[in-house]
Amino acid sequence: MLQRYKLVVAYRGTHYHGWQCQPMLPNYKGAVPKRGQGIPTIQEILGRAIVGVVNHPVKLSGSSRTDSGVHAKGQIVHFDSDQGQIPTEGMRQAVNNKLPDDILVRSIEMVSSDFDAVRSTISKRYQYAIWNALDRPPFFAELAWHRHHELDISAMERAAEFFVGTHDFASFCKPGHGRMSTVRTLHSCEISKRGPKLVIGMEGNGFLWQMVRIIVGTLVEVGMGRREAGEMAAMLEAKDRRAAGPTAPPQGLFLQWIRTGERGKEESASDAEGDE
Repeated sequence: MLQRYKLVVAYRGTHYHGWQCQPMLPNYKGAVPKRGQGIPTIQEILGRAIVGVVNHPVKLSGSSRTDSGVHAKGQIVHFDSDQGQIPTEGMRQAVNNKLPDDILVRSIEMVSSDFDAVRSTISKRYQYAIWNALDRPPFFAELAWHRHHELDISAMERAAEFFVGTHDFASFCKPGHGRMSTVRTLHSCEISKRGPKLVIGMEGNGFLWQMVRIIVGTLVEVGMGRREAGEMAAMLEAKDRRAAGPTAPPQGLFLQWIRTGERGKEESASDAEGDE
């Protein structure tokens, strides 16, 4: 009998081509993977480790299909196995022993077959880290976006308020996203600063492809004085990617957490698989 498992996974995405398994395409420049394997992605590497423990093929489903170079503190994953006799903590440790240092399974628990990492998601929170100082951060340059211009935090906070609520975010997503609707609800869009580190946090019921990074890139332009905070309303109304600011680079983006539960009145984030 198959048992479903829910995993919480953390990873540093610097050396991976995003979450989703991918074949080796002609433009791939890395090491050639072994026969039957794809290029290095989180799903690929995690899947191999799990197979090495349960000794049968598995199909991993992740709540968010993070892009190349994007990190996660709490990605939600599920898979099915007939190895229900393995204690979950023993399974977790065994899988971690087979993973590289930049991927960690934080928890494993048995769940009902009704649980789905995508369909059971009701909200997510992303964080974007900016190092706002003259000198770049030499010890974690791959974990933050370095901006040496002095940023007007107050103006950025005023601009961020326009994104809270239910809006059509067509201007703030990469074309070709393939989603049926570009309407999403942001519960919060907050900015905090401690020393040179600036963190932009966003919680919502779902996110579109590169939506967080485009919002961040636009907010940074506001902070640099290149755009006015009040322009955000017109950008949302335009429903045109060309109306918004640039896309921030991937290295500052972290999937902080994912909340799962019963699907009720709140719109599920299931159609946002592949959000970042």
